[in-house]
Amino acid sequence: MHFTKPAWVIHKDSAKNDANAKRLSIFSVHVHPDGSRIATGGLDAKIRIWSTKPILNPASELSKKPPKSLCTLTMHTGPVLVVRWAHSGRWLASGSDDEIVMIWDLDPIARGKVWGSDEVNVEGWKPLKRLPGHESDVTDVAWAPGDRYLASVGLDSQVLIWCGYTLERLRKLDQHQGFVKGVCWDPVGEFLATQSDDRSVKIWRTTDWSLEAEVTKPFEDSPGSTFFRRLSWSPDGAHITASNATNNKGFVFIAAVITRNTWASDISLVGHENTIEVAAYNPHIFLRNTNTPVATSNICSVVALGADDRSVSVWQTKSARPLIVAKEVFERQIMDLSWSWDGLTLYAASSDGTLAVFNFDPEELEGIAPHSVQEQYLTKFGFNPPPLPDGYSHVSTKDSSQITPPPSPGGQKQSQSTGFNQHNGGGERINMLVAKRGNKKRANLTSVPSAGTSTNGIAGPSRSTAPISNRAHLMPLPGGSSSSFPLPSEQPFADVDMDLDVPIDSLDTPMSPMHARGKRKASAVIDLTDEGKPSKARTLGGDRVQEHVPVKEIGAIEGGTRVAWGGQAGTRLPVPSLLTSLTAEIEGSDDLFEGRNSEDDAPTEVMYVSGKQTQWLDYLPSPVLAVKATTSFCAAATVDGSVNVYSPTGRRIMPTLSLGAPCSYIDVNKHALLAVTSTGQLYSWNIKKQTSFFPPITVSPLLSSLNHTITSTAVRPNGAPIINCSNGVAYSYDPALLTWVKLSERWWAEGSDAWHGRQRNAGNQTANRGIMSAVEGSIGGTPDDGLPDKQRPAWWTTALTLGHLETRLNTARLLDSPQEYKQALLVYAKKIADEGFRAKAEELIKELFGPVYFRPGREDTWSPSVIGLPKRDLLKDVLSIFARSKTLTKMAMDWQDILKKSSSDD
Repeated sequence: MHFTKPAWVIHKDSAKNDANAKRLSIFSVHVHPDGSRIATGGLDAKIRIWSTKPILNPASELSKKPPKSLCTLTMHTGPVLVVRWAHSGRWLASGSDDEIVMIWDLDPIARGKVWGSDEVNVEGWKPLKRLPGHESDVTDVAWAPGDRYLASVGLDSQVLIWCGYTLERLRKLDQHQGFVKGVCWDPVGEFLATQSDDRSVKIWRTTDWSLEAEVTKPFEDSPGSTFFRRLSWSPDGAHITASNATNNKGFVFIAAVITRNTWASDISLVGHENTIEVAAYNPHIFLRNTNTPVATSNICSVVALGADDRSVSVWQTKSARPLIVAKEVFERQIMDLSWSWDGLTLYAASSDGTLAVFNFDPEELEGIAPHSVQEQYLTKFGFNPPPLPDGYSHVSTKDSSQITPPPSPGGQKQSQSTGFNQHNGGGERINMLVAKRGNKKRANLTSVPSAGTSTNGIAGPSRSTAPISNRAHLMPLPGGSSSSFPLPSEQPFADVDMDLDVPIDSLDTPMSPMHARGKRKASAVIDLTDEGKPSKARTLGGDRVQEHVPVKEIGAIEGGTRVAWGGQAGTRLPVPSLLTSLTAEIEGSDDLFEGRNSEDDAPTEVMYVSGKQTQWLDYLPSPVLAVKATTSFCAAATVDGSVNVYSPTGRRIMPTLSLGAPCSYIDVNKHALLAVTSTGQLYSWNIKKQTSFFPPITVSPLLSSLNHTITSTAVRPNGAPIINCSNGVAYSYDPALLTWVKLSERWWAEGSDAWHGRQRNAGNQTANRGIMSAVEGSIGGTPDDGLPDKQRPAWWTTALTLGHLETRLNTARLLDSPQEYKQALLVYAKKIADEGFRAKAEELIKELFGPVYFRPGREDTWSPSVIGLPKRDLLKDVLSIFARSKTLTKMAMDWQDILKKSSSDD
């Protein structure tokens, strides 16, 4: 695989000259069906068309034939959020925040200089039709199979369906209750899928445009602040992969895989560290075994994911591990992904204004099948689309005066129907791959050519490439174990915290460890019996018959001792009742960690179950009170005050922890384990490092009254505890301050405009659903707008809002939530700007700016970043808010000049 970032693919501020031009965000990228060009849409309100030859071929780049930039389109009056070529390649659709969908057509006589600039259009494109109808930003568009329809969605919560031939509006679907940010078509043509900020994916029937199904479960706690929710339908029609989903109450970011017909969303792709913005399937079907016929059990797909953690991952659905994970490729989040029609090149666009290109060798994408296989396979669905309008056919021509639908996707004459001139590369044939067995070459992803080198026709002098050590971390899929249910301890990405899930197809077509890609894996364990026949690898307890144990209460536990809260005698913390069976689900899989207590003298068991197979078991000397598990470890707390910690393979990876009293509460999150004993002692450990986050502490300061009790506990990945109490306050422990601190409390609901309940009731569709919102949601408390007005002081709302936001900033820092910290900071700055509080504004600016000539290591009182966010980068956003204030404009502009000068001095 070859990786490159062409520096000359850029959307820039036209108000500045080339030397000082700022790279603006690229919101969308799409590859022409013949692979010769890509279109990008950006913050500069322009669509730019680029030749792919200089990207993929250094000789072409050096010779400047064809030219790198082919055309610039300037009809939109706002940022271009999406660009999509028609399947025929003749038309280009674009959507903008100017509320317009534009259709562009090739115009051979429209070449020449771009008005108002020095740019020259090598090939001409003209606006064919302007499609008004949306009442807000157009966020996504998609062409139906055969270009029969065009669907557009936007922030007006509407889905508009247009005729793909006449471009007339056919239907408006308005059942979404929030911004619609993604749309895709079923390759069969039977359904349309849309994804919205109302935390749902809706599937519509194309026969009558009625609602077929609504999927909400994976999105119940998904953040509402993402730019896009781009989703994609697999080329075999079997699955939809939807972005911006979460597990574990919003703490784990996933892509949800929705199964056709049942519309179940039980399968997840887990591993990204922040919200997933876009999913994009490779347009080709892949065969598990190229020597067997095309059938459902022999088909899989490849899907790419782009996320706000600035990484791109590529998954093949027959495996639980990604083919590659590319980290630190960009400086900001990924906005769009697009595969070339030959299935070998993936383009990724980022809001940092750069484009990354991943070019695979055919041997690296094993089993890739020609598009004719897809056409043949999709006929099994038996769907007959509505008849074409009179005078239309499926045969494309070069006659520019006649609107015709495109040829079928697998047609051999694809390049002939585009109407592009040969000198621009439009006449090149699509590389149709024929699946066959041969020498299987694995992807060599351990290095990337550095700038100025040339490797296999990819790198070039002006191309922005870099060694993998400091540019992009690309990790190959090893050729080892490929069982349907790989255990987390076997994952190859432990060093990058990639918590992976089960393969998409493993639920209905399980694969044994001895059979993958049609041959035996070298890493499989082989045991020859006396008869000389290989037997299956053994599992501890796997040979016994699985039995269902009904959950019954055995009895209450008398554990712990009496403790004094606030100097007064009180009762100990309650201990969970002893049950016959306890279960903890492994996030994103069907695997379970179970504890079983007997009502007689039988020993206590803990076991790890995958499907119906016991992977391992252990016996404990004391009954189990609670079990918890992550993809990294399993923990069992027992009556005698012990905690046993296992790896997913059943190894005891830590000594048995003896706490002296049974646990009242226990919780886990990634590598963090939290325990609160009945005596009020709280422990927090890092299981990966086998260390404690901080010394044991008592929860007695939180229970200042006998009427106050702990209602719930949780732990963050950084070990910070979250303790909810019945007095409406959530607490955490700050190791730097050596004290308990309030994360949030019901008090803020009395008057803060930033309280999450007030924001939701006001219809704020972009309210963040991160950990802080979860904390406030667990506290409860709603604004009292519906009650009779209370007599409040004059500055009541302003004071509570500012205090609430300042508390949020401290909370986000302690709980290590950078995205929510930035969001709270910008809301805080907006409130200060609206009120015109100059002193607060200046103090905030100075805290973020720091010393004028800061040098690392010389300043003990100021840090240049907060929870990984550069303070001066945050200051830029804050100053842009202050600059729009009526009273703070002059001060903000002065500090912007100071910030610009200090940046140039650095």
